[in-house]
Amino acid sequence: MFSPYFMVISIYFTYWVWHGIITIYRKKVNLLTMNGITVTTSILTLIAGLGVFLVACSMMSSNLESLGSKRLKALFSKTSNSKLLGVGIGTVATAAIQSSGATSVMVIGFVNAGIMTLTQAATIMFGANIGTTITGQLVALGMFGDDTLSTSVVFAAFAGIGAFITLFTKKDTPQKIGRILSGFGMIFVGLSLMSKSMDAFADSPAVRGFLAGFTSPILLVLIGLVLTAIVQSSSVLTSMAIAMIVAKLIDVNQGIYITLGANIGACVTTVIAGFTSGRNAKRAALIRVIFNVAGVAIFMLIGLFLRLGHIDFGYLMEAMFPGAYATQLAMFHTFFNVISVAIVLPMTGLLVKLVTKIIPEPKQKEEDNKPHLYFVDEHLLRTPPIAVLETKNEIVHMAQIAMENFHIAMNIISTLDYSEVDKFRANEEQLNFLNRELVVFIVKLLQCELGVKDRTYLTRAVRSIADFERIGDYAENIVEFADILKENNSVFSEKALNEINELRALVDNLFEKVMKGYKEHDRKALSEANDIEDNVDDFTAAMGKHHVKRLREGVCTPEVGAQYLSLSTSVERIADHLINVAQTVKR
Repeated sequence: MFSPYFMVISIYFTYWVWHGIITIYRKKVNLLTMNGITVTTSILTLIAGLGVFLVACSMMSSNLESLGSKRLKALFSKTSNSKLLGVGIGTVATAAIQSSGATSVMVIGFVNAGIMTLTQAATIMFGANIGTTITGQLVALGMFGDDTLSTSVVFAAFAGIGAFITLFTKKDTPQKIGRILSGFGMIFVGLSLMSKSMDAFADSPAVRGFLAGFTSPILLVLIGLVLTAIVQSSSVLTSMAIAMIVAKLIDVNQGIYITLGANIGACVTTVIAGFTSGRNAKRAALIRVIFNVAGVAIFMLIGLFLRLGHIDFGYLMEAMFPGAYATQLAMFHTFFNVISVAIVLPMTGLLVKLVTKIIPEPKQKEEDNKPHLYFVDEHLLRTPPIAVLETKNEIVHMAQIAMENFHIAMNIISTLDYSEVDKFRANEEQLNFLNRELVVFIVKLLQCELGVKDRTYLTRAVRSIADFERIGDYAENIVEFADILKENNSVFSEKALNEINELRALVDNLFEKVMKGYKEHDRKALSEANDIEDNVDDFTAAMGKHHVKRLREGVCTPEVGAQYLSLSTSVERIADHLINVAQTVKR
């Protein structure tokens, strides 16, 4: 893979090459007639600028997610019944990672896993629409400084600064910071390329006349919708619209309607994520679609009434921000989303009820009892750092299922009461499912862009999954030992049962320490777990000696003793697998 340093250098080289070509042809070619070479040059420059812009957005977004994943997860965990808090969290999260699509996909994943309610998800997605306007504001800010030092050039310089940071450090966090700065700078490099290409088109009356013909608000909204659905980023289209306005290829009013269409087109990613997931995920996706479409419809009606008075949105924005065309569109984008949220927020409850009726609960809920993933969803792969955190939650949940089966098995062999055997079988089926599907998910996640720590954790997590699945297998063995006792009408002696309960208590304590160390990286808990595992080894050895003594005294029979020893061996193996999990944290 190429170093970010060389990537930025090549981008700068490309920029100045195309800038030079355009300058030469401006001097030697009459742009009013737009000959073939000039057209080709302008189109290629536009494509180059768009490519750099898209790569920059992706680079900055992915590294921001990776750097702030734990903080982002903590931020989402603070969701409550406060609608304003939900909007604030969605705004901050999206402004931080520069992607409303990524925020919405994360929310879809949390809703699908049952971590977040529909109401909470709705308010966060409302906030995401506000947070995504930050990109437009940054782009508009970069358009200032035509006659002095351009802010776009100043911001573009961050690409080089970030590249040098990445080049001269090997630590994970500084590298991510370097890539974030490079991505930020490259946004303005791409923007400059797009602006230069549009300057050439702007000198052609034919091109300006052609674009001026697109005056229908509905047509402009459709153009914005389709183009956003293709590039899957409303920020990119809004930024292009700002560049076109500054180049005088389109006016502010045209840019506004294109931006409205982009707001609907931005729902495509959410729809794909939601409608290929669970029922609540579908409802969450539908909420965003209804919200965005309703906001656009309201402003289309406002625009209609304005035209009856022979004015338009462009006229209003010019009155508020005279001469600052880039700012006019960026501010409209922000006003539009804030006003839309203010209108819809009080009706969040009604919106949730509406989507619940549109996508109702099925009459039969048998599928809810089938094995499934509780925390991870393939659409979380779009936000790898969050996916890693949810993978850890899934493994912790798997551990709890495995230990639940251990408890059920110990109860069955101690009492020969099979009342929970159906739950035991369902848990075993879930463990086998998780062992298979969670590993598949981790393999896909390892193919995404991840930090060194996350990649190391996932590699070790595969071993932990196998350990917990083996605990389930040993619990199944214990139930089989109970079956043999039941067939022979045999039971353990009172002394044997007391020892079994003591062994069970030791394993429970071991599990508590291991999971505390696993979840919190608590070294003290892991050290205590090792001591407890040594106690388990000593205790199971003593159980064998006590068994021999009871045989001599005639308290126990060889047949019962065989199951007793097999039980102690299986429990010792369970302790070994628990300590294996602890070792993955220590490494």
